[in-house]
Amino acid sequence: MHEILLNAAGFIVRHRNAFFIYLAAVNLIAFILYALDKSRAKRGAWRIPESRLIGIAVIGGSLGALLGMQLLRHKTQHAKFVVTVPLALVFHTIIITAVAILTRH
Repeated sequence: MHEILLNAAGFIVRHRNAFFIYLAAVNLIAFILYALDKSRAKRGAWRIPESRLIGIAVIGGSLGALLGMQLLRHKTQHAKFVVTVPLALVFHTIIITAVAILTRH
């Protein structure tokens, strides 16, 4: 497991710009998905599965998801969202900070 983490960290450090572009894109997509789901909830239309909303947060879109939750008041009463999304944001913040420290010149 330790070797996998080191390899992943090395890959991210080598491709720092692509990593930050990925994070920006996935966070924008997360916010849009939360907004779309909120809109569909108001209309009683087909909804985006909760697993997909949490999944987008876990794969890097935690900030976009949290902003969607707070600004749109969406999924703020569901424990799995209230716990998972902020924890994912903490994890992602640690990763981003480590990449920034390891790649500064």
